Amino acid sequence: MIVHPECTFEVVSEADVVGSTEAIIAAISASPPGSAWAVGTELNLVKRLAQDFPEQEIVFLDHSVCFCATMNRIDLPHLVWALESLADGTLVNQITVDPETSRWAKVALDRMLALPGPSGLKD
Repeated sequence: MIVHPECTFEVVSEADVVGSTEAIIAAISASPPGSAWAVGTELNLVKRLAQDFPEQEIVFLDHSVCFCATMNRIDLPHLVWALESLADGTLVNQITVDPETSRWAKVALDRMLALPGPSGLKD
């Protein structure tokens, strides 16, 4: 089982590998044919991995989760639009939250960034 650190604490604690999207892709691409992976991350990435590595068994860890529409907008055209808007002096898609939410969001990000190594492999 390989999961992204944004999964719940319980899922991350039980995972064989915890890592970023890049680490998940690298681990699966480096594994031998016939490997089996239950993947806990965004659904469209899991579908793409299953398509790119048909010699492996790759399944989505949680079939009750819908695809992430926001992740689907992280693409080159939307990035260009956001950067061009900033260059024109227009701030788009700014997110503001209360101080308590901001504090806990920073805790979550700091914990995610503090995960060991590029692959997060457990001993």
